[in-house]
Amino acid sequence: MFRPPLPCAQEKRVRRSNHFQFAVVVTLLLSLLLLSGCSSMSVPTSAGTTSVTTTTSNSSLAVSSSLPAATVGSTYDATLTVSGGTTPYIFSLASGALPTGVLLDETSGAIAGTPSTTGNFNFAVLVSDSTGASKQQPLQIAVASSPVTSTANSFSNLQHSSGWASYGQGPPDFVDCSPSPCDGITFSMSQGIQSPSMSGEATQYTLGGTAIYTDALFNNHLIGDLSSQGLPDASHTLVSGYHNFTYDVYFYGTNLELSQAVEFDINQFFNNLGFIWGHECRIAGGHEWDVWNNVTAHWTPTGIACNPVDNAWNHLTIQVQRTADNQLLYQSITLNGVTSTLNQYYDPGPAPGWYGMTINYQMDGNYQQAPYSVYLDQLTFTYQ
Repeated sequence: MFRPPLPCAQEKRVRRSNHFQFAVVVTLLLSLLLLSGCSSMSVPTSAGTTSVTTTTSNSSLAVSSSLPAATVGSTYDATLTVSGGTTPYIFSLASGALPTGVLLDETSGAIAGTPSTTGNFNFAVLVSDSTGASKQQPLQIAVASSPVTSTANSFSNLQHSSGWASYGQGPPDFVDCSPSPCDGITFSMSQGIQSPSMSGEATQYTLGGTAIYTDALFNNHLIGDLSSQGLPDASHTLVSGYHNFTYDVYFYGTNLELSQAVEFDINQFFNNLGFIWGHECRIAGGHEWDVWNNVTAHWTPTGIACNPVDNAWNHLTIQVQRTADNQLLYQSITLNGVTSTLNQYYDPGPAPGWYGMTINYQMDGNYQQAPYSVYLDQLTFTYQ
């Protein structure tokens, strides 16, 4: 066990006239110094002697060398274990950074909290025991994104899912281009946004550029061809059996008046038919909901007002159906608690070679192509 050194003895004066006595005294002094264990850690001063204690690294201390992985949005709780020292221990962060939302308890060694950002977080913890011995231990916590859950034919948290593709589109043909920038269009999506956010996992979508009236399309294949959710339906037995669909999402914009329109689509493809339930909140030119006519490939005004609120989360729920005779039925739109019933029927359009179910989110640019951002959160798609 480490102990602080004992204080050195005070030196005595000797007379130079007696060489023998001097030698004897010197010999005695040397013996006393050796017996008292003097060292450089004790420094004599004019007021006496001072003992200084230092903290040393103790190789006998053993500290946890690994920690379990974490998931964004899920409670994390791990505790460092220490052996080879004398309790109590003190824990401190020596370097690096813990995941956002996770803290180290200095007395228990618990590392706990709810991480809100993905990534590999490297840091070092310094552990000291009651005798002053210490050890610094490098550690890492890997934080993964929260998985999309599928229960009762429902995908939740889709804005934070993998599998999103993004494209620019422009008049007159609105042919897809990618990656950004392309054809005078700039667009992007950034996942894991904490503010503004309701879940801590919002996604920011942006549109800008120099080409006016151009759009950004964000698309995810859920079931069937190119499925991002593990449901490829290679036997083609699932997709055609689904008839009722709900698109539920929260969206937030700081200046939605810069948008020509924001669009939310549900798409189903099989037997060379395309069922595209397109819903466009037309902000410029009337603040009105339009729906997509698959046969004429044009937007049709509904007469239903669309007035989303800036700097607030707007809650949107869209319900649609594919009827038994393969017509598209637009059932209802609910925005911020107000439900508007449509009950409008349309025929499907042609879609040769397509098979599966997808969802879209789209942003349209105005006459100036003014850049703007919209955040999506808690995006849920239900299919039955």
